[in-house]
Amino acid sequence: MGRSRTLARNLAEYVPARLMASVARCFSPQRNQATADVAAKVYAAACPTRTARAKHNIMQSWPELTEQQAHARAVASTQYLFRLALVDAIAMDRFIQPNCWWKHVDMSDVAPAVDVLHGDKPTILLTGHMGNWELLGYTLSMLGLKLNALARPLNNELMNRWLLGIRQSWGMRIITKFGAAPEMQAILERGEHLAFIADQNAGPRGVFVPFFGRLASAYKSIGLLAITQNIPIVVAGAFRTGPGVQYHAHVQEVITPDMWADKDNPLYWVTARYTWALEQLVRRYPEQYLWIHRRWKSRPPHEDKGKSMPAGLERRIRSLDWLSDADHDAIINRSLSAAGVLRHEAA
Repeated sequence: MGRSRTLARNLAEYVPARLMASVARCFSPQRNQATADVAAKVYAAACPTRTARAKHNIMQSWPELTEQQAHARAVASTQYLFRLALVDAIAMDRFIQPNCWWKHVDMSDVAPAVDVLHGDKPTILLTGHMGNWELLGYTLSMLGLKLNALARPLNNELMNRWLLGIRQSWGMRIITKFGAAPEMQAILERGEHLAFIADQNAGPRGVFVPFFGRLASAYKSIGLLAITQNIPIVVAGAFRTGPGVQYHAHVQEVITPDMWADKDNPLYWVTARYTWALEQLVRRYPEQYLWIHRRWKSRPPHEDKGKSMPAGLERRIRSLDWLSDADHDAIINRSLSAAGVLRHEAA
C-alpha cells in the first residue's frame, strides 16, 4: 500500500507538470512570461506567509528600503521564480543549442575564468539561487566543459528523472548529495570540474560568515575541497536581461590558492570570500534572488545561548580585509544584538 500511495502521489504531481509543460510549449516565451507574472501575483496574495518571509529578508538586507519597496521586491522575486518554472525550464533545451545558444546567452563576462576552466586542473564552480542557476552549467557543458553538479534528488522519482534528462542532455553529470564525498574526490582526480549551489543554510555546524551584514551558515565542504586539493573557485551567475530566454553570464570572482595561502584560518577566509562574491552577484539583480528561502535560519551558538561572541569568531570576522572596520563593527554588533548582549565599550 505504501508503494501504491507513493506512486499515486508522484503521478499526481508529475502528470499535471508534464501537461503544463506541453501546453506551454505551444506558446512563445514572452506569452508564458506574462502568464507567469499573473500566476506569481496570485500566489503572493494566496501565500502571505512566504511573501512576508521574503519581505523580511529583503528589509534585513536593505534597511534603507521602505516596507512598500521591500514588498514590491518580494513580489518581483516571486514573479521571477514563476518565470523560471513556466519559461526557462520549458524552453531552455529548445533555445540553448549548439547552433543558436549565443543568441540567448551572453558569455562575454565569463572571460576572467576561461583560462582556469580550460586549464589542466579541476575547478570548483559556484553559484546561488539567483538568476537561472541551471543555465550556466547547462551552457558550459554544451560548450564541452566536463562539469559535475552536486544536487539533492527530488522526492518525486518521476519528476526527478524528467528533470535529470534535461539537465544532463549536454553532458553535465548530476551527482547526489548523499554519500557524495568519494565521488567528488574521484571527479577531481580525473581533472573534471565540480559545481555547487553554495547559498543554502548549512545548519548549526556550518561556518558562520557574513552575508548581507548578518552571519549565515555555509557548508565547510566547499572550502575544504578547494584547500586540500589546492584548486581554484569560480563564483558566477546567469541573469535574465531581456524578455523570453535572454541571459547574461557573469563571473564575479576567481578565488585562487595563492589568495588564501598565507591566511591564519584559510577555511574561514575562503568560505567568507565566496559568500561575499555571491552577495555581490545578488546585489546586481536583487529581484532575481530566491528571497523566500531560509538563508539565515540557523544561528551561531552564541546567539542561541544569548552569550557574547567568541573572541576567535570576532577575530576571524575582523580579518576579512575586503570589509571596512565599520562593516566589521556592524556585523559583530548585529550578532550581539541578536544574542541580547549589550557590549560596553571602554571609556
